[in-house]
Amino acid sequence: MDDKYLYRDLSRLIVGAAFKVYYNTGFGMPEKYVQAAYAEELKLLNLKFEREYHLKLKYYDKAITKHYADFRVEDKIIVEIKIRPYLGYVHIKQVQAYLIASGDNLAIILYFTKDGVKFRRILNPNNKQ
Repeated sequence: MDDKYLYRDLSRLIVGAAFKVYYNTGFGMPEKYVQAAYAEELKLLNLKFEREYHLKLKYYDKAITKHYADFRVEDKIIVEIKIRPYLGYVHIKQVQAYLIASGDNLAIILYFTKDGVKFRRILNPNNKQ
């Protein structure tokens, strides 16, 4: 069953880095601080990443707006960091839009709560793998 998970090993590293950040910073830090600490963890893991990954959302073939995903890791996985007690529908739809715009197959939302780090893997709804 484990072989059916897209980018399983890389996903584990990405989520593990978030747990390390939480362990070292605790709860309550501003999102920008957590993002900076997370970038340091990715560097320690020697993972290639782009911070504030630029995405152009298109209507037909015209770019009508741009957004920035928090991270794109190894040119494969979009990572969004949230400081909140739970994820809502709007957060999932936001990340799905990022996946559609980038053409990537997987995103991981890492959300830091008072009870620890939680995560959600989101697949690109347009890719049927």
